[in-house]
Amino acid sequence: MSLEKNRIITIANQKGGVGKTTTAINLATALAAIGERVLIVDLDPQGNASTGLGIDRRDRRLSSYDVLIGTHSVSEAVLETAVPNLSIVPSTMDLLGFEMEISQQADRVFRLKRALNQDDARAYSYVLLDCPPSFNLLTMNAMAAAHSVLVPLQCEFFALEGLSQLLDTINQVRQTVNPTLDIQGIVLTMFDSRNNLAQQVVSDVREHLGEKVYATLIPRNVRVSEAPSYGKPAILYDLKCAGSQAYLQLASEVIQRERQRKAA
Repeated sequence: MSLEKNRIITIANQKGGVGKTTTAINLATALAAIGERVLIVDLDPQGNASTGLGIDRRDRRLSSYDVLIGTHSVSEAVLETAVPNLSIVPSTMDLLGFEMEISQQADRVFRLKRALNQDDARAYSYVLLDCPPSFNLLTMNAMAAAHSVLVPLQCEFFALEGLSQLLDTINQVRQTVNPTLDIQGIVLTMFDSRNNLAQQVVSDVREHLGEKVYATLIPRNVRVSEAPSYGKPAILYDLKCAGSQAYLQLASEVIQRERQRKAA
């Protein structure tokens, strides 16, 4: 890969409903499909990434909660998915108590970073951290552990306002706990080409952030929305649909950016 054993990418946006988990699942699947060994760490107590990859709640004997509190390693908590090369550390509702349990601990922000520094976690070429839709201690752990942040951004009126808050947060994290944290890129989601407002949002975001914005636009797509209810990524559920094809293009862009970064 690179000088790092792997590449850890936090997928974050404090706003809900922007396609964050959908992006985590389908980007991971696309990366796995081209031969990368990928791990998702589900850090959202709702566990949507775990459910969307077909992980039954009864099978989540260990979870990201156990990894964060330090009782078990990543390799002990990891589960294989139906996608070759793609594994997940699932989530359970136990995560709801995480912040309260360790809020007084000096290392509370670095629990995930320490876990991902172990050799069993470093065996994956990409680790994607799926965060809850809020800026809390779970998201802070993800940003402290990550090399970069990938931001899914819905093509809607308040997108830029929410993005500026998130960029401020990333800057704060950079100044306090992770000085090397970078923005992997902004991916525009739920794009409807028939909607003039969506077109304007795309134009505004590209004007403000330039090359940080991926060329790929993730369209609004019924098949992508249906896929989680079948416990499958859209790429497995319907490879040929517009949403699946867009996530394959996004994976190609992510890898291309990694190559450029390493060559720089």
